[in-house]
Amino acid sequence: MGLFRSCLYLSVFYMLQGSNASLVQLAHNGYEDIIVAINPLVLEDEKLIQQIKDMVTTASTYLFEATEKRFFFRKVSILIPENWTNNTQYKRPRHESYQHADILVAPPTHPGRDEPYTRHFKDCGEKGKYIHLTPDFVLGKKTAEYGPSGKVLVHEWAHLRWGVFDEYNEDEPFYAATSTKVEATRCPAGITGQNRVLHCSGGSCVKKLCRVDPQTKLYEKDCQFFPNKVQTETASIMFMQSIDSVTKFCNAKNHNGEAPNLQNKKCNFKSTWEVISSSEDFNVTTPNATSLQPPIFSLLKITERIMCLVLDKSGSMSSAFRLDRLNQAGKYFLLQIIEEGSWVAIVPFDSGATVVSELTQITSINDREKLVKELPTSAGGGTSICSGIRAAFQEIRKKFQGTSGSEIVLMTDGEDTTVASCMDEVKQSEAIVHVIALGPSANELIIEMAKMTGGIHQFSTDNAQSNGLIDAFEALASDNTDLSKKALQLESKGLTLTGDLWMNGTVVIDSTVGKETFFLVTWNKAAPQISLWDPNGKQMGKFTEDTKSKMAHFTIPGTAMVGTWTYSLKGTTNSEVLTITVTSQASDPSVPPITVTTKMNADTNSFPSPMIVYAEVQQGFLPVLGATVTAFIESASGNVQTLELLDNGAGADSLKNDGVYSRYFTAYTEKGRYSLKVRARGGENTVTRSLGHPSNKALYIPGWVVDGKIEENPPRPEINADNQTRLEDFSRTATGDAFVISNPAPPNAPDMYPPNQITDLDAQSNEDQITLTWTAPGDDFDVGKVERYVIRISGSLLDLRDNFDNALQVNTSELLPSEANTKETFAFKPGNAADENATYIYIAMQSVDKSNLTSKVSNVAQVPLFVPQADPGPDDSPENPQNPGGNSHSSGVNISTLVLSVVGAVALVSIILSTTICVLKKRKNANRPRTGF
Repeated sequence: MGLFRSCLYLSVFYMLQGSNASLVQLAHNGYEDIIVAINPLVLEDEKLIQQIKDMVTTASTYLFEATEKRFFFRKVSILIPENWTNNTQYKRPRHESYQHADILVAPPTHPGRDEPYTRHFKDCGEKGKYIHLTPDFVLGKKTAEYGPSGKVLVHEWAHLRWGVFDEYNEDEPFYAATSTKVEATRCPAGITGQNRVLHCSGGSCVKKLCRVDPQTKLYEKDCQFFPNKVQTETASIMFMQSIDSVTKFCNAKNHNGEAPNLQNKKCNFKSTWEVISSSEDFNVTTPNATSLQPPIFSLLKITERIMCLVLDKSGSMSSAFRLDRLNQAGKYFLLQIIEEGSWVAIVPFDSGATVVSELTQITSINDREKLVKELPTSAGGGTSICSGIRAAFQEIRKKFQGTSGSEIVLMTDGEDTTVASCMDEVKQSEAIVHVIALGPSANELIIEMAKMTGGIHQFSTDNAQSNGLIDAFEALASDNTDLSKKALQLESKGLTLTGDLWMNGTVVIDSTVGKETFFLVTWNKAAPQISLWDPNGKQMGKFTEDTKSKMAHFTIPGTAMVGTWTYSLKGTTNSEVLTITVTSQASDPSVPPITVTTKMNADTNSFPSPMIVYAEVQQGFLPVLGATVTAFIESASGNVQTLELLDNGAGADSLKNDGVYSRYFTAYTEKGRYSLKVRARGGENTVTRSLGHPSNKALYIPGWVVDGKIEENPPRPEINADNQTRLEDFSRTATGDAFVISNPAPPNAPDMYPPNQITDLDAQSNEDQITLTWTAPGDDFDVGKVERYVIRISGSLLDLRDNFDNALQVNTSELLPSEANTKETFAFKPGNAADENATYIYIAMQSVDKSNLTSKVSNVAQVPLFVPQADPGPDDSPENPQNPGGNSHSSGVNISTLVLSVVGAVALVSIILSTTICVLKKRKNANRPRTGF
């Protein structure tokens, strides 16, 4: 168990670092710069590399045919762990890292669960984060359960690249169709098979017929769909690409719009091919009828970092305490963040540049302290960014053969009209340039430099209390570092003292961290009095002061005590700015720490498009639920907007309880750069949940129907997806890449933001009443309160979906909207809403804000008006030769039909008897004499 937890811990790290920063390019129909990264804990095996090549090559051909000869894989890099044996074929990575990985080969989430999946938490049509494949899957050991690896990779690539969803649903594996039969959730509906309950024990399995649950009116919980091995359908890859005949995606003609799968729910009932056909990739290409060439592979091996700090010390750095803050952040980075074994040089620049510290490999604290002493302490002169970059390149070439794969950290505050002169050199260098812009005047072209080279872009204002510069340097931690050796930021905050000279607070240290816990305090004018107490109230020793850099720090010996630590800072004067930063490392290499990563949905934007904030909170692969997650978004002028992020599956949050907390951000009123910081706190209701099945993955096949008989696959380990583990209190902060607003909202702009679409509408029937539940939208997306709701119903799904405004409207005069993100409930009686031939009542709704802007039509909820038919009864056994398929389209008498037949027969006999008696009475009366009046 300990080894597994250790593997889980480290494998997760490589999948969670950074935002989705794929380097994939589409050129002449071929995808280039795809990165397949092998996790360091995967045992060294050259067969794995060859199997990756074979998988991608097969997938390329399958993808080419599935997309009507449009797309294929041209160039693929395989990222090999540093702990694997060196090989002359292996080269040093250039821009490639685990942050940029598109496909990760890593241990499974749970032992024995080798399901391939794609981490995707955005809307339909938007790119995912990464594909996760296990070594056993890549090595071909799971073909029976998931299908050939190349075909599965195409299934996952569609998730990753085009943002389509699965066409099955393990949470709703069956549904009551308009044909009045219970059907397996699939696309197209022509895929045939048997619906059976399979009970396995002691190496033998017993198959039983599925029964209808009287509560759900669907099949009982353990019922499974076993597809026929031989099919005639050619679609669909997003349902079950493992079927031999399947070579295409479902299109508008064969799409199953009734199935309650995520593709229908998230993509407004569009088929997967319709979504793919509307993608940017599709719109910039045409079918390619030329012969398909196999992919070109590059083998790249992770090595130690080579980094030059290119630091601005021009005259403008002497204002707003910028040089002091640079020294504080630089010292913090060199002492705490940069990894052991890294090579580091320091190159300050103004009108020119000088190498003040040659490349030094960090192997001890002495190496770190020597580098700290070379940080610039005086400012003056002009700004020549290219001089600094060229000097850095020259220094790297002295020690190494070239600059490919090296890193430049460019920190600057000034404008420089000559930056364009070295853009080509930077591109040709194959180095990575990370940019930290300080203040509002840094040249905008450097953003393009970071983007072009695969570097990060950070931004810090002159508002020192935001602690932005220290956060920016903290974000430079390597994506390739063992998480157990990485400093995780627990706290980052600041305060400007006005009147009250005290800055007091607490920091929670949970049991997953506590090693090398580091407290850093900074100031602008004079050193404050600093006190720190452990959870038992014991005061810690004195902080080490550096009056020159205006900072003090303290490291807790050994492993810090779990609990709430209290600090107290007393300043000496008003207008003093104090900040505190706390970092800590994992306490136990076998236990994954809680981590937070954050990002925006775009790096550039303009009014009126909304931004979306994402924060991913996890422990290992498991999502952390119930945390309090707050985003702080700061503009160039220092204006800070605060947003509470939610994991409720509504508004900007695509999926509920997946550990990704989201929210719309529309309050951008200034042009220029914005920074993002997120604080996550655990509390009484914070838990992890066993994620039994990720939302986008290849379908596990329980078995196949061959010649009318089920041949079952080995059962996979069962996991309770709802199992929750209570977490301790914890605190984390994370910094996201900066983003730029090119065109903010003009003054007095009209309301451009409608309520967000309702995506979780649910309907339940109780006798003659239907009860609806949903999450309330806001006046502006997910903020505020709407004015009213419009609810419409129909007996036809297509009519409601395509002609919502003409459908029958429900009276909602008594429905008063609540604040956004609260739960709404409304009950109504449908009356004769549907025509006599309808089998369902379909319900959808819109919301309207005070400006009379309407939301998109919600997801469609449905209530059946019938008891669906089950599979053939006991007399028609699964192995009955007269019913070899046993599928939902087979003929046969079921229990419901038998009951209805008996009732009908009894009714018919009663009618005949009643009619006969009536006729006889009339004849008898006719023979009686009539009486006159």
